[in-house]
Amino acid sequence: MLVAATVAGALVTGVDRISDSVTDRSVGTSEEVRTDLVLISDPGSGAIYNDSGGDGVVTVLAKNTGSTNLAATTDQIDVLVDGQYVPGSDFNVTSLEDDPQNWVTGTVVRIEIERTLDAGDHRIQVSTNGDEEVLRFRV
Repeated sequence: MLVAATVAGALVTGVDRISDSVTDRSVGTSEEVRTDLVLISDPGSGAIYNDSGGDGVVTVLAKNTGSTNLAATTDQIDVLVDGQYVPGSDFNVTSLEDDPQNWVTGTVVRIEIERTLDAGDHRIQVSTNGDEEVLRFRV
């Protein structure tokens, strides 16, 4: 009887842990599903890269097309340029709406990355909440 009670207790604890894990994963997955962004910069316009003044700046416009409002801050957005991670200290995010810190559904943010690029093909990846978008352009 004691062995059966011990086994039953272990099973209940295991089931509770699995249940909690599934719940935690479901919340994270739900947030990812509601997050969607689109990079709307025109790669052929020449407006993405500016190296006047000696320092290069890459500018990308991103639109929040998901159903979740996001924070327009460098700690909420990850940026890679040509496969290299760009730390938050090397880029700025600014909402083009009234509140510069909020990236509301349907609005656009400007991401300015301090990076000098050589002539040729380049790739920028922007991601937030598990959604990522890629923009290819030529300098």
